[in-house]
Amino acid sequence: MAVYSYLAKNLEGEERKGSKEAKDKYDLSKSLREEGFTLISAETEGSKKISISIPIFSRISVAEKMLFARNLSVMISAGLALSRSIEILSEETKNQRFKKTLLNVAASVSKGSNFSESLRNFPKIFSKLFVAMVSAGEKTGNMDGSLKLISHQLKREYDLRRKVRGAMIYPVVILIAMFIVGILMMIFIVPTLVSTFQELNMELPTLTKVVIFISNFLIHNLVIALLGFFIVIFSIYSAFQTERGKKILDAVLLKIPVISRLVKQNNAARTSRTLGSLIGSGVAILEALDITGDVIQNHYFKEVIKEAREKVEKGGAVSSAFVENAGLYPSLVGEMMAIGEETGKLSEMLFRLAVFYEGEVGQATKDMSTIIEPVLMIIIGAVVGLFALSMIQPLYGIVGNF
Repeated sequence: MAVYSYLAKNLEGEERKGSKEAKDKYDLSKSLREEGFTLISAETEGSKKISISIPIFSRISVAEKMLFARNLSVMISAGLALSRSIEILSEETKNQRFKKTLLNVAASVSKGSNFSESLRNFPKIFSKLFVAMVSAGEKTGNMDGSLKLISHQLKREYDLRRKVRGAMIYPVVILIAMFIVGILMMIFIVPTLVSTFQELNMELPTLTKVVIFISNFLIHNLVIALLGFFIVIFSIYSAFQTERGKKILDAVLLKIPVISRLVKQNNAARTSRTLGSLIGSGVAILEALDITGDVIQNHYFKEVIKEAREKVEKGGAVSSAFVENAGLYPSLVGEMMAIGEETGKLSEMLFRLAVFYEGEVGQATKDMSTIIEPVLMIIIGAVVGLFALSMIQPLYGIVGNF
């Protein structure tokens, strides 16, 4: 048994702070619930752990939210009360920030608030997409179905991001390794060869002088060089976080041959999956387009969705904007959406598009990895070749003088 310092609330919103002996937090929560209170937070007395700092800095992953939606769907379909289900799931998570959030949501639901309203109080954790689909589930009386759909949506989104990021890990690791090896060679290998050239008192080629200059600079100013490098990287990163920088980056990505194809297919998959999930859950088409626009990151694809919303407001078809922007969204997207609108099966067609383009993204990432490998080998070979040439060329000059 341990003594816990706790904070709890009842249905009227009255707070209670105190200490109570219990086997664990689950037992404490059960005891307080019998008294009409919902546990908000608890900590073992005498613990030096600072619970406030953890929720502020801990990150809530997509996987955690995906598991929450899936498990909550199962518990609701089994007939368990919503607030009780959320409390139980809060005890299961090890993420302190997510635990505190779920306890607050449970307390809000216990006081009579809608589940979607309670989630809306935490916009940095639960996206507009998540809240909208929960709201649709409340309106249609199919909450467990909506949560199951949310879980599926989050899983597909997670898998899609993982595939794209996975394709970029290999080249990034190779470039970082090449950068580190290059610095080590400049610091430890070049000075040894330079001392030989100085003893022979010979005229050095321009390429060799450049390599020696870089080597000397790194030897005497390594900290300044590394600091300058990281400042440049941070400046570039910060520039791309601005609105103008994002637009420039979006435009650049659409101009690179292999990357451009991946960007288009990725955005087609995300748009189809998000819009299909929202419409399938019963969310109004205008709201669904607004939320989809928030989910999509690329500025140019956002504009297409915004254009589609404007056309729908004027009585037009959703598909028309996508058909007119076949340079961004593949023509198949607009055509399939048009068929879906004509047959009244738009969400079904969007799901089919999502499955197709998610498969295409998977294949595109494999193709990109296959293409990147020889390109990296060429780059590495060129760098190593230039370095070797800068060091060997003076030696040929020595041999020629004899």
